[in-house]
Amino acid sequence: MRSVRKTAGELDEERLVRLVARGDRAAFEELYRRTSPWLAVRLRRRCADEQIVAEVMQETYLAVWRAAGAFLGAAAGGTAVGWLWTIAARRLVDAFRRRAHHAEPPPAAVPRSLAPAAEEEALAATVGGEVGDALRRLAPELREVLQAMVLDGLSVRETSVLLGLPEGTVKTRARRARIEMRKALA
Repeated sequence: MRSVRKTAGELDEERLVRLVARGDRAAFEELYRRTSPWLAVRLRRRCADEQIVAEVMQETYLAVWRAAGAFLGAAAGGTAVGWLWTIAARRLVDAFRRRAHHAEPPPAAVPRSLAPAAEEEALAATVGGEVGDALRRLAPELREVLQAMVLDGLSVRETSVLLGLPEGTVKTRARRARIEMRKALA
């Protein structure tokens, strides 16, 4: 059998994940080499804290190593890159929750006006003007679907997995969000 290094150009990411599931370290290294720069950029778009990004990257690839056998791939309508992003996005949300939990002041000390969430800060930095204002006025459940599908480029299935919603709900919310955006921008 030829090594992964010799056939790296011939293997797609899905095949690399399948080899990782069998414990192939060379396939894991190749998957990391191909996907880590892209993943880091996407995470940095959502989080400016380099320490959190580094932790999420480490947790993501550890999860990939451990759970590669659970990847369903094209058989379930997904892609290896989409699966990887779903893991990373969930780890990022977990990191935000941990940070918020540890930084939570006593209830009596909570100020009346709360600072915007990290997601809101990322959104403000990414989308400005009338479009950004219209997007921020959307209901949170509509905005998170639109962000995942439009800003992050996830499919309906990947958004469904990321948000833990049925695909039909994702489609409905995406449609409602687009209608609301059209009204706001008209």
